[in-house]
Amino acid sequence: MTATPPQATTSSALPPPSPNGSAPPLPPQAPPRRPTHTRISAIRTGLIVGVAALIVLMIFIIQNAHAVDISFLGAHLHLSLAVALLFAAIAGALAMAAAGTARITQLRRIMRRNRRNPQAS
Repeated sequence: MTATPPQATTSSALPPPSPNGSAPPLPPQAPPRRPTHTRISAIRTGLIVGVAALIVLMIFIIQNAHAVDISFLGAHLHLSLAVALLFAAIAGALAMAAAGTARITQLRRIMRRNRRNPQAS
């Protein structure tokens, strides 16, 4: 009975060195991951949402086309109900934007003052 010699096992997954003495080739690496959110994808998403909102707005205007009388601060208008509501929504958005801008400006002044005089805070 002849005993067979045990085979050598390697613990690493690297291939054995080549016979000419050069380093073994590196295993192929996965391509670098691309970012999932790009600026173009954000613009595209924004455009899709904007078009959807415009479609909803157009449906609203078409369904509320009858005219109404509006009196505001002595002004008397005869407008479509949808247009009047659209003007009211725009006025409300502008009022909120003005309040937000005032608050941001106030916070920036405070930050600038604290940067100049760090002991005062």
